[in-house]
Amino acid sequence: MKVGQLSVFIENKSGRLADVTRTLFKSGINIRALSIADTIDYGLLRLIVNEPLAARAALAEAGFTVAITEVLAIEVPDRPGGLANIIDILAEKGVNIEYMYAFVGTSGDNAIVIFRIERLDDAIAVLKEKGVRILSGEELHSI
Repeated sequence: MKVGQLSVFIENKSGRLADVTRTLFKSGINIRALSIADTIDYGLLRLIVNEPLAARAALAEAGFTVAITEVLAIEVPDRPGGLANIIDILAEKGVNIEYMYAFVGTSGDNAIVIFRIERLDDAIAVLKEKGVRILSGEELHSI
């Protein structure tokens, strides 16, 4: 149920993002989703890729600081209020969402949103209890 997400720290200067994507390309890694946040000095690139361990190794070998964190890929009904319902389920149980971003594909009629959640196991339990579908890494990579 949990999906490995790469977090890559990159200098906030021209060409560094290209270096990351080129490294992944040369290693045969496919980017499925991404998010980038920046400050004046650095950026934090979050990636869902088809092979997280191989991607981490390739990026580390290229000199990048990279870590793998666990996130959830949750099917969200692609209609008004779909995301609000998921967030309400988590809020009712006091589960904090640290951040989230959209996935590039869909699962049937549903959107997929990547969530970094404070208490993953609690979140999984309450979402499953409410009938929310959480995708595995294999399912996510096959979309």
